[in-house]
Amino acid sequence: MAETSYSDLFRVFGRIGLLSFGGPAAQISLMHRELVDRTGWLSEEEFLGSLSFCMLLPGPEAMQLSTFCGWKLRGTPGGLLAGLLFVLPGAAIIFALAALYLSVGDLPLVQAAFLGIKAAVVAIILQALLRLSRKVLLGPLEWGVALASFACLYTGIAPFPAVIAAAALIGFLRPATGDPAPHVSHKTTLTQTLKTVAFWGALWAFPILILAALDAQFLTNIAIFFSKLAVVTFGGAYAVLAYMVQAVVQDFGWITTGEMMDALGLAETTPGPLILVTQFVATVAGHHQGGATLAILAGITALWCTFIPCFLWIFAGAPHVSGILNTPKLKKALHVISAAVTGVIINLSLWFTLSLLFGTLSSETGIPLPDLTQFDTMTAVLIALAIALLLLARLPLLMVLGVCAVAAAVPALI
Repeated sequence: MAETSYSDLFRVFGRIGLLSFGGPAAQISLMHRELVDRTGWLSEEEFLGSLSFCMLLPGPEAMQLSTFCGWKLRGTPGGLLAGLLFVLPGAAIIFALAALYLSVGDLPLVQAAFLGIKAAVVAIILQALLRLSRKVLLGPLEWGVALASFACLYTGIAPFPAVIAAAALIGFLRPATGDPAPHVSHKTTLTQTLKTVAFWGALWAFPILILAALDAQFLTNIAIFFSKLAVVTFGGAYAVLAYMVQAVVQDFGWITTGEMMDALGLAETTPGPLILVTQFVATVAGHHQGGATLAILAGITALWCTFIPCFLWIFAGAPHVSGILNTPKLKKALHVISAAVTGVIINLSLWFTLSLLFGTLSSETGIPLPDLTQFDTMTAVLIALAIALLLLARLPLLMVLGVCAVAAAVPALI
């Protein structure tokens, strides 16, 4: 087959970037339709192997899959083009939504509509939890790891990175079964891989060092925090949200719990990876700290420290995919990490739901507990509506968000 032209790459991956609504499952299906079924650029085996590799990495798997597919077609330039086209349309929309949110977000009607969006977010997280648990919780060990992960995070016994590290160790120490991995000849040398790591690592670290040298404390904290997230975000955006909420709301005090939930709801309405929620959070936090200019700089910093690592993982690891996918110990470690991620999402789902139904949670005992006298019946009805529409009626995500927003706004209009 003739080499794919850059203009064709731009056209196809541009369409993917503009139409990639609905989260990773919908985005991966869209890429499969475009790259395997419609253009025939990749075989079924090549696409599934690429997906398996990207599922092993921290960060947004759909964005990394787009980057990896571009790399397979036209090397590093193709990967850069595919990855950027997947992210930039959504990033532009997020900046616009953040500006609109900061301008009119305090109006009563807008606040009512956001309540409906938050209710839909609960249903969205529940759907992600159900999908992941069916694939991952296959035995007593996986269930035990998931429940222990939930307990550690909800009670504050251990932070998110420690939970992930412990799960990886448990999986790595499990006895390997099956045939040993075959020897795989790599397409690149160790020296070339180290050069790739050094280049993208330097690119990743550059703004952090510059901001630190300029003594821009807030932006430096933004850069360091979102760089840390880029390393521990196994399981996608839902998995890391609980950790991010704890840090940006409780530890740093950058935004409020309500703003965090609004951020997730708005990120669900845009194309591109859901992890763009980090850009929205940083933009709102920057606005609180110093106005519009700092908001834009904070959003750009979060984008850089969220997505530059994705290019590092792909371009350094892509030539070694065959060997990585045939390592039994690594497979087992990643499987147990997935079980721990299920517990993380349980924690996120419970925390979001209780915060929405009862308002502020009390942590006097060290465990977030609701005040039962503050139960909000309207919110409960909206959550039930969202669950019915998304999980039972199986309506499209954007339709569910719209219906819930309108259902919450109608009483405010009356």
